Amino acid sequence: MTGTHEPILVAQNLTKIYGGLTALAGISLELYPGEVLALVGDNGAGKSTLLGILSGNITPTSGHLMIDGEVRHLRRPADATAAGIATVYQDLALALDLDVADNLFLGRELSPRQGPGRWVRWLDRRRMMSEARAALDDIHIRIPDLRSECRKLSGGQRQAIAIARAVTWCKRALLLDEPTAALGVEQQREVLALIDKVRAKGIATILVSHQLPHVLEIADRIAVLRRGRLAGVLDRSEASTERLIALITGLETAA
Repeated sequence: MTGTHEPILVAQNLTKIYGGLTALAGISLELYPGEVLALVGDNGAGKSTLLGILSGNITPTSGHLMIDGEVRHLRRPADATAAGIATVYQDLALALDLDVADNLFLGRELSPRQGPGRWVRWLDRRRMMSEARAALDDIHIRIPDLRSECRKLSGGQRQAIAIARAVTWCKRALLLDEPTAALGVEQQREVLALIDKVRAKGIATILVSHQLPHVLEIADRIAVLRRGRLAGVLDRSEASTERLIALITGLETAA
């Protein structure tokens, strides 16, 4: 798959140093359209730092990102959003007292196109409900009542809403930080199916996960980080739980 596309995102020699601590050391990766690239590694391996750089929350000490062949500097999350990159963190950042439609348009609420409501910033609830339903249907998420408060929904449904919101606004890449953590088995399956549907839309996904069986099931390629360095990048066909653990623990080194 990766041989038939130009990469949409390239990380070149990304390094992040905090005082005397090197959190990342010369990480280079490529991300291709419609692929799922998993990031795995032990705690402190550098996964969160790398995700922070890609999402615009962390500025690298050196190295740079290229998006669609051009060098881009993501100095804040808004820069990543403008570049078509959206991130879903473990806390989901949902407003639990608001309904599904309000959460999908949180910070991007719609006003009427005509009439006095467009001047006083009334909410166009009908259009928000309609577009929210279309966004959920587009990636096959089934939530019967969009007027339900998010606090009343299951963990899997909340994760689905957070991913749907990100997919609605991202054009190139979706970054997922442990999306199946703290979910039951059935809800985990729903999230994996959702990632597959995002891939079918041609959107690339970077998946950070400790769940190696999930990674082996859904990822096209798997990047292993160890102590801030890239221990190896494997195609799914050449990866196994045993080999990933060997790379994570240092029992095997990259060729």
